[in-house]
Amino acid sequence: MMNITILQLIEGAKKAKGLTVIIDVFRAFSMEAYMMAQGAEKVIPVGDVQLAYQLKKENPSIVLAGERHGKILPGFDTGNSPWELSQIDVKGKTVVHTTSAGTQGIANAIQADEILGGSLVTARAIAKYIKQSGAEEVSLVCMGLEALAETEEDTLCAEYIKSLLLGTELDIEKGIELLKVTSGAKFFDPSQNDVFPEPDFGMCTEVDKFNFVLRLKQSPDGLHYMEKYELE
Repeated sequence: MMNITILQLIEGAKKAKGLTVIIDVFRAFSMEAYMMAQGAEKVIPVGDVQLAYQLKKENPSIVLAGERHGKILPGFDTGNSPWELSQIDVKGKTVVHTTSAGTQGIANAIQADEILGGSLVTARAIAKYIKQSGAEEVSLVCMGLEALAETEEDTLCAEYIKSLLLGTELDIEKGIELLKVTSGAKFFDPSQNDVFPEPDFGMCTEVDKFNFVLRLKQSPDGLHYMEKYELE
């Protein structure tokens, strides 16, 4: 019998056990899914901005992507926006990605057996992967806003993945409509469009768009990276 636990924020990440999905719909793991879809060779999620700069210094061909408080970091190639990402070429490149929430979850999930990056665009693929893995313990960790406050979109994603695993009904389209007036409202506020472009909302809520998962692996030098794992 599969035990599925929905957890919240950094404390949740620290408690996560078994096969763990770190969920960040707006926008970290939606962003990384789009990176992979655009042909990025590897995505290195890091919690520390200085490490990102160091890796770029060591390898200038690296693409830097990320934000703090939603805003692109100085010297970075792109912020944390899937729409902005679509304007640059990442094919065959390594992307170093740092964000306020999603990548912090990875850094804190120290008890997890295996880590996936979770979002609505890969939700069904995640559920399929979990079923195929035979995992008995599953942790779905919602990273929320800057890992400080719970958000509707991450909890919706966790509930959706859980419903797919249990074979229960969940009205995902209704949930997405509600996001437009709750946590997703910022994408429709013209005064915030420089940080939260409106197209990002649609890109991040395109449910089950990709048939792959983002799986965290470790390279021989100890650095963690996300790999694209295609499902049958």
